[in-house]
Amino acid sequence: MNSITTYLHTAQASRPDALLNDALKKVSPETQKTLRGKAQDFEALFLNSMFSQMTSGIKGEGPFGDTPGTGVWRSMLTEQYSKSFAKSGGVGISNDVFRTLILQQAASAG
Repeated sequence: MNSITTYLHTAQASRPDALLNDALKKVSPETQKTLRGKAQDFEALFLNSMFSQMTSGIKGEGPFGDTPGTGVWRSMLTEQYSKSFAKSGGVGISNDVFRTLILQQAASAG
């Protein structure tokens, strides 16, 4: 990222999102919680796909070697990594997805 892009990104992140704030007033807290969970699930799905691609070429190492069970174990591990990453903030996808979902809900409610 160059310095102008960094500045614009920082300025945009620090500026309150008036459109989102207005939309949040129109959407119930229960719906907000549900949509936050859906946004996190979406980010976890994206991260799982990314982690799966990153580890697809890795052959089994350690005590288990390259056995058929290693692939199954690795898929479960990447799924848990993905959920953990998304729950702790992820890479920022869930925030944008949440914002979009809230704006859509507010538009349909009002």
